[in-house]
Amino acid sequence: MQQLETAISCFSAAMLMASSASCLLLKPSFASIFSCSSQRTFFSRRKQLIHGSTNQISKDYPVQGSGILHSNETLRRNFILTVLVSTSVFPSLPSYGKTKSKNPFDERRLLEQNKRVQKENNAPEDFPNFVREGFEVKVVASDSYVKSDSGLIYRDYEVGKGDCPKDGQQVTFHYIGYNESGRRIDSTYLQNSPARIRLGTKALVPGFEEGIRDMRPGGKRRIIIPPELGPPVGPSTFFSSKQFEVFDVELLSIQNCERRTIAFYSDVVCK
Repeated sequence: MQQLETAISCFSAAMLMASSASCLLLKPSFASIFSCSSQRTFFSRRKQLIHGSTNQISKDYPVQGSGILHSNETLRRNFILTVLVSTSVFPSLPSYGKTKSKNPFDERRLLEQNKRVQKENNAPEDFPNFVREGFEVKVVASDSYVKSDSGLIYRDYEVGKGDCPKDGQQVTFHYIGYNESGRRIDSTYLQNSPARIRLGTKALVPGFEEGIRDMRPGGKRRIIIPPELGPPVGPSTFFSSKQFEVFDVELLSIQNCERRTIAFYSDVVCK
């Protein structure tokens, strides 16, 4: 009898430590809190019953035989119940280590949501869609778009004629800028003044300069710039987050440039 009580006490102590660890590992849900508190209640009651039964054995053993049997039966029931509760708690531990799998339904929902927002913002025809989930973005575009090795995506609407611009030359172009939602963020057409930039001076966004380098005068192209080739972000810049930028570009002309020096004054003249 004493060996059985000792074995039950050792097992109860081990289960108490394991249940405490499981309570720390499990998420703080109602079910886990209930199961942990229930186990502690069972263990405390068992401890009281064990001490009560030993006291009865030492003092009134000849008289309290039925009480001892009742206590042993209660210990057995609590022991079995504790094992059942513990086995129902521990198998749930590995489930929290599983990674979240991508749901195709969520991707379709995000795609439809982006299409709806772009429609409300009056995005141009054949505008690419962006499926954003956290920091991961998937670009959905037609087969007319071409993706370069750097990650730049573009589509030519008109090729143009003549030579492509080189470093040191000035390019004159019109552009319209959009964000992922299809909202227009900038336009030189509205200002009625084209932009003029010399190539090779790092005055343009890397993706924009790459997209305009192989254009020809009169050409029209849509450029999709990934965040890796986009502008720097931060509080001191115009852009506040890493997003794809879309530009519709029309290259008007290319001018050669030369440096002019007059006395102590020096500048660059493009013709």
